[in-house]
Amino acid sequence: MTTHIIDGKRLADDLIAEVGNEVRRLAELGVPAPGLAVVLVGEDPASAIYVRNKIKRAQEAGMTSIEKRLPADCTQDSLEAVVEELNQRADVHGILVQLPLPKHLSEERIIRLIAPSKDVDGFHPENVGLLATGQATLIPCTPLGCLEMLQREIGDLSGKHAVIVGRSNIVGKPMANLLLQANCTITVVHSRSVNGKAIARQADILVAAVGVPELVDETWVKPGAVVIDVGINAIEKAGKRRLVGDVNYAKVAPYAKAITPVPGGVGPMTIACLMKNTLVAAQHASQSAR
Repeated sequence: MTTHIIDGKRLADDLIAEVGNEVRRLAELGVPAPGLAVVLVGEDPASAIYVRNKIKRAQEAGMTSIEKRLPADCTQDSLEAVVEELNQRADVHGILVQLPLPKHLSEERIIRLIAPSKDVDGFHPENVGLLATGQATLIPCTPLGCLEMLQREIGDLSGKHAVIVGRSNIVGKPMANLLLQANCTITVVHSRSVNGKAIARQADILVAAVGVPELVDETWVKPGAVVIDVGINAIEKAGKRRLVGDVNYAKVAPYAKAITPVPGGVGPMTIACLMKNTLVAAQHASQSAR
């Protein structure tokens, strides 16, 4: 079987170009450029890299970017004050507070504080509820990126059996909702599932989002399945640190019809979908202002 490697970088570039074209079209109509505000607490190197990449992509799409940095020992009140300020700013259409936060800060309170209309992460309970009931809303970027990849690479997903490994609020649950809305038959496998491997082997589309390095090997995969690997895990082998997914790529790729690599798969699409959400938020704000 010849395996197709799904190039997340190329698809992300395509999506950023599409968003940029729409931003330019809106500018010609006098609509202000979408504004994305990113809040970073502390100096975590990985988070800093993510924030830098997000700001770079925003600029490539013709958006304005605002970066707010706070020290790792900032108070809950000071962080909430920054979010409240951004909620009130007309030039800010999307707010992203980089997670995880230091342990003394409440992520739940911050997520609830961000205005739902500016919640480009799609984590606010109001947006979660709208997604679950099939209504238009801002969708979590990683599952949205996975859906974009599948639709751009496969086309119509109707009737496919999709198995999601993992039930997190950030990926697993919204992924199940999105694929259900795309007319897939959905099964979610988790730590309490009985015969999880056997269930996964029934999948036409297998999405691994459990956070366990290389958990999914060839015994989980039906020949000809499309495999989307959401995991990104740092491991050390032979004294070298490298990134791997939740899928054992070398073992699974020969069985898959198509597969995403790690890195270079879902990650770039997640950031591209953040830009798509910011554009959607800006469009809604412009319509509301009329």
